[in-house]
Amino acid sequence: MCLAIPAEVIELLPDQMARVSVDGVGKLVSVALLDELAIGDYVVLHVGFALTRIDPEEARRTLALLGQLGAEVLA
Repeated sequence: MCLAIPAEVIELLPDQMARVSVDGVGKLVSVALLDELAIGDYVVLHVGFALTRIDPEEARRTLALLGQLGAEVLA
């Protein structure tokens, strides 16, 4: 099973890299698969690669659902 999660681009770096935030946690990822990325864009992240852009509202809903799932598993 593969899991890809939404992440917000917070910094664009050289060499097709970016710093993203996943629910407040920063991570360095490759953005080589995407063109014309901007700070504030949301991307779908899998194994250190940004695969595609995602609508910001859809990203927030997905993160909220993942948070609920985590809370239920830990309860």
